[in-house]
Amino acid sequence: MKRVILFLFAGVILAAGCGYSTRATTMKERTIYIAPFENGVGFSTEGSQRLYLPLLEVRVRKAVNDRFLLDGNLRPVKSEKAELMLKGKLVDYQRDALRYTDNNDVQEYRVRVVVDLELIDPKTETAVWAEKGFAGEATYFLTGPQAKSEDAAVEDALTDLARRTVERTIENW
Repeated sequence: MKRVILFLFAGVILAAGCGYSTRATTMKERTIYIAPFENGVGFSTEGSQRLYLPLLEVRVRKAVNDRFLLDGNLRPVKSEKAELMLKGKLVDYQRDALRYTDNNDVQEYRVRVVVDLELIDPKTETAVWAEKGFAGEATYFLTGPQAKSEDAAVEDALTDLARRTVERTIENW
């Protein structure tokens, strides 16, 4: 008899734990509009030594949109149908040397794509959250078995930025 009660109790405990999910249960919204990202790099300012990659703001938006599609918690839609709106501004692109050879040649770089983000509720036109200096980054070697191009590293940085953006939007804990 004690054995039957023990098995029933264990079954209830196991059944109660089977509903685990990584989906955000507190969010009621199911759609999001990702507005075109503004380019605020300021590469043409006199005395500025900022780097510029053409159409990087377009690539950022596409990466974020693709990541929302992959995640599946919020579906990207047109602005009229959206329950949330994500606005972004590309503020910087950085390439920093990390490692040098004995001859002082650069061996490894880090690239960072920096944006300002704001998630808005379009019905009330209030900010749900805002982040300044939100970044995605990646490193790359110029030579050796781990060598890759700067463009491949930028794609990795965009993937990192998009992943962080979706996590920031979805995970409220």
